[in-house]
Order: sequence, then structure tokens, then C-alpha cells
Amino acid sequence: MLKSIGSIFFVNCSIINIHYMDTTLPVINRIYELYKLATDLNAHAEKRWRYSLCMSLETSILACLEECIMAKNAPKPMKAAYLIKASAHLETAVLKLRLMLELGIANETRIFQAQAIAAEIGKMLGGWLRSQNTA
Repeated sequence: MLKSIGSIFFVNCSIINIHYMDTTLPVINRIYELYKLATDLNAHAEKRWRYSLCMSLETSILACLEECIMAKNAPKPMKAAYLIKASAHLETAVLKLRLMLELGIANETRIFQAQAIAAEIGKMLGGWLRSQNTA
């Protein structure tokens, strides 16, 4: 049974806010999508890689996500520092994806998808950083 109050829906005693994705920044949504893809890569990796390289990839992506959320909520003079850190974490994640591809750890198609998302995130972070420097 579905009951609603404003934009919040109650489904079997669970609260679903349909506007959550609308209120977050697009770059944060893309990093979240990249993290979901990384967890899927980790789930299908061999055990010897699951707790080393794949887990390290997830950690880098989460660190990037954390820095972006900090930048979103930080005062304007501090945003650039968080964005630079986020960019560094993203670059580390891209190198780990490349290593996964070279070692054949996961499905090539899924890694190429993750690399494409990471490139898009990099462009978004670069644009956000440039807008902070010019303003």
C-alpha cells in the first residue's frame, strides 16, 4: 500500500524520498553510480583480488565521494582543497581500474564502462574546480 505526504512516500513502513536524487549534485550521483559498478566488479572478482585491489578501488571511490560531499557543504574558500583531493582519489581509482584491465581481473566491458564514468566524473570535477578559481 502506497501513502504519500508531500514528496515522501510510505511503502510497507519504509520511507522513500523520490526527490533525493534531484537534490544531490550530478557529480555525486555519478560517483555513486561508479561505486555501485565497482562493488559489482568486486563481487565477481576472484577471491585473491577481492580483498586487495578491488577493495582498494572501492575505498578510493568512497574517498572521492566523501571529498565531493565535503566540498558541497564547505564554505567557498575551502571548496577548492576538497575538490583537488577528490580529483586525486579519482585518479588513483582510474589507475586501479587500468591495472584490473591489464591483469584481466574482471570483465573488460564492465571496466570500460567504469573508466567512461570516471572520465565523465573527472570532467565534472575539473569544471567545478575551474568555477571555484574564476569566481
